[in-house]
Amino acid sequence: MRTLLCTLNAKYIHVNLAIRLLYELNKDKENLEWKEFTIKEDKDQIAQHCAQFDVVAFSCYIWNITPTLEVAKKIKALNPNTKILLGGPEVSYDWQNIIALDEIDYIITGEGEIPFKNFLDSFPDIDLVPNLVHKKNGQILHLQKSENFELINYKDIRPYCNDVPETLFNRVLYIETSRGCPYKCEFCLASLDNKVRYLPDENIKANLLYLMRHGRVIKFLDRTFNIKKDFTLGIFKFILENHRPENVFQFEITADILHPDIIKYIHEHVPVGLFRFEIGIQTVNQKANLEVSRKQNFEKTKGIINSLSHKVEMHLDLIVGLPFDYWEDIKYSFEEVFKLFAPELQLGFLKFLKGTPMRDKAQHEFIFDPLPPYQLIESKYLSKVQLAQIVQLEHALEIYWNKKRTFNTLKYVTAKYGSFDFLLGLGIYFGTIRDYHKFSLADIYNIIYQFAEINYPGDMILKELITVDYYLQSKVKPKPAFVNELPKEERNSLVEALKLNHHKFRFAFLPLSFNFKIFENSNCITTEPYNLIVQYTGTTKPETLYPPMTLVNPQIFI
Repeated sequence: MRTLLCTLNAKYIHVNLAIRLLYELNKDKENLEWKEFTIKEDKDQIAQHCAQFDVVAFSCYIWNITPTLEVAKKIKALNPNTKILLGGPEVSYDWQNIIALDEIDYIITGEGEIPFKNFLDSFPDIDLVPNLVHKKNGQILHLQKSENFELINYKDIRPYCNDVPETLFNRVLYIETSRGCPYKCEFCLASLDNKVRYLPDENIKANLLYLMRHGRVIKFLDRTFNIKKDFTLGIFKFILENHRPENVFQFEITADILHPDIIKYIHEHVPVGLFRFEIGIQTVNQKANLEVSRKQNFEKTKGIINSLSHKVEMHLDLIVGLPFDYWEDIKYSFEEVFKLFAPELQLGFLKFLKGTPMRDKAQHEFIFDPLPPYQLIESKYLSKVQLAQIVQLEHALEIYWNKKRTFNTLKYVTAKYGSFDFLLGLGIYFGTIRDYHKFSLADIYNIIYQFAEINYPGDMILKELITVDYYLQSKVKPKPAFVNELPKEERNSLVEALKLNHHKFRFAFLPLSFNFKIFENSNCITTEPYNLIVQYTGTTKPETLYPPMTLVNPQIFI
């Protein structure tokens, strides 16, 4: 029997850990292979490859279930004898409609290690395979059995040993150190397994060492990495002893329970930029948190983020659509979290994942899309129109903040006007000018400048900061735009006075009505003229130069 372990990744840079683990656990089986595709690849070509096998086992998630089912249908058209087996979180719950499809033969629910091995050992006599859904004589059978794979069996398993090492460097590499989550957030599948189990220490460190040697970005899949202080510190120390300069490590942590010893260790030992922390704040509204069985102390979370942000790159998450989160609550949460100025703020929308308790919250009058990713359409707290507006805000957030295109502008806006209303208005305006997914770099700055002229016509500082951000976004000096540069004579005088190497570098000379150096350091505006110089090498990020000047009675107004 020729069997293919397979998946459709969202992008090439992602890898699927599950099929690698299942392959390594069962590689003694004859004619077992594994292969990854992406959801963007030609489905006919994927099907042609898969149709050569007797069994194709797909790893299924919300982002790939729809194209996976399309491929399965094409496989059956090419070779009706190929059996299609599905596994993964997207088919572990509410699988009845999927198994009813003609092109689907089998579904494994829950953890796949034990059922998949039994399936390979028993095929085609699969009636006693635990947690396998299959069809027999017109009936659908499911031998449901509660059992977990003993993670000690992963002691000698190396999931990435079959990859060509050179292909790993430019991909996001996932590593698992534990399974389960102690929390019970009702919108999350991880809440269904409250028993946290750890993989063997030798397995974790051997795999981590291999990924450090051959990869760059390494992401830990643990839902709350910092549950156990000693374990967390042990992994951090191992990383610091063995990492390479180009490595970056991403962890999902719960900030308000981060132990003081971990904080102290990061301050004293961890280099800047080595760690990224993904922190799910979701909402600041405690009533909403309690309704979804979520506990969070935002003040403690905020304190930890502020304490570590100079060492650790922060990626923060908010969820729009939780029960009891009205428009004003969402606005408040967004503005409070945005003030932390994390390099990335993800504004997600409530999804009603199969198997989660959120699907049973009828009292909140949730209406959600019945198709993946099961996103909220409306509720008694948010109308369709309001949700559509927040989607437009999210587009502006992604284009202007998460892509690091208007950092200084939005810091100023946050203090002067508030981030929520500004980004909401900008997102709506952007959509009237360009498609959110089809625009040029020039469009980005032209649109925000036009938006500022229309809505904040008297705020010259806002327009000057947009200009500064525009000039700071390129490795080479961009085409002049917005605020005019200094006249040629004044530029030449500054070049001579500051002994600037105009043969080696190019420069932009921006006359500002405020001191940019003070603003950059303290987010305060001083109302005296100032000439900012931006130096370009052509190959690296531009550098800001600050000509000396004497401050005379500066007036701070934000």
